[in-house]
Amino acid sequence: MNKTKDRILTYVLTPFSWLYGAVTWTRNKLFDYGVLKQEEFDVPVVCVGNITVGGTGKTPHVEYIVSQLAGRYRIAVLSRGYKRRTRGFIIANSKSTPDIIGDEPLQIYQKFGSRIKVAVCESRREGIKRLIETYKDLDLIILDDAFQHRYVKPKISVMLMDYQRPVYKDHLLPLGRLRESARGIDRADMVVMTKCPDTITPLDMRIVRKHLDLMSYQKLFFSRYDYGGLMPVFAEETPPRFNLDFMGAGDSVLLLTGVANPRYFVRYFKKYAFTRKVAYFPDHHNFSRHDIANIMNTFNNMKGEHKIIVTTEKDAVRLLHNPYYPQELKLCTYYLPIAVNMIANNEDGEFVNALREAVDRKPNPWDNDHDGIRQS
Repeated sequence: MNKTKDRILTYVLTPFSWLYGAVTWTRNKLFDYGVLKQEEFDVPVVCVGNITVGGTGKTPHVEYIVSQLAGRYRIAVLSRGYKRRTRGFIIANSKSTPDIIGDEPLQIYQKFGSRIKVAVCESRREGIKRLIETYKDLDLIILDDAFQHRYVKPKISVMLMDYQRPVYKDHLLPLGRLRESARGIDRADMVVMTKCPDTITPLDMRIVRKHLDLMSYQKLFFSRYDYGGLMPVFAEETPPRFNLDFMGAGDSVLLLTGVANPRYFVRYFKKYAFTRKVAYFPDHHNFSRHDIANIMNTFNNMKGEHKIIVTTEKDAVRLLHNPYYPQELKLCTYYLPIAVNMIANNEDGEFVNALREAVDRKPNPWDNDHDGIRQS
């Protein structure tokens, strides 16, 4: 029955997928032929993005890049500020909230504080110009989720791809999750396969490289997530840390998630004996009074001497500024920190060194915009 349903769905959606592909192909060709103009800037721009809808780990990888380069460059991160309730160019500050700049920019700002600048703007070109005008000493601008924003020509494009759902196994919207043809990968200077399993081997990496069929100028890297100890969302209300190892089979944890791909977050807790219940919400979800009431009811009905709520870093940013979140839940709500770990033994060397070299590289007048041959 499911196979029949899948075949019918494929038959219905395929024409729409072709139409969508024709539109994105035409748009990209207009940029390639110079009909639609790209703008370059004197300050190096690193674009971090993907060609799939959500869930590849853009924000953690932007944070990783910032953490590795902040001691070497004066950095600004520019984002659109998805689902904020404001418009225009805004620089993050200590009074910023998710409604003002969006949850992901706020997460980055809270993590790095005064070490970098964080700003949001619908127009990446306008945002870059305003940043350069405001901060004369900037050495590097990182664009978060801007791979399809081709009006800016970055110095380096870093494309992220979920290891479990590579582009060569996906389809264009609405049949699949691709925002454009899989060959959009040709615009990337560096490709990172994200969320790799701990068991990945050099052979697995070579198989991926063969499937991707990269150009000679492109470098391929692999990363995975490392999880830290639980941290309180409401630091002034909650004990500073909570050790999950102290919880037994009779205890309960409510996993609260509003991210594009919660699979990895949920999977992390399967190794523990306690009872797990998951409350799923859409990506960037703003928790309403009704949502919070349902969360409260679910939590109160869970069994166990010890009960806590665990959420993601991004959800924690929104919960911290949620006016409906009750005091009772603040006392037992934690988030699970994640950090990117670049996997060694890549054929193309070490990611950070490769990125630094690309940022520092002087323009080559004989370099013809990514002329190259396939690696295979």
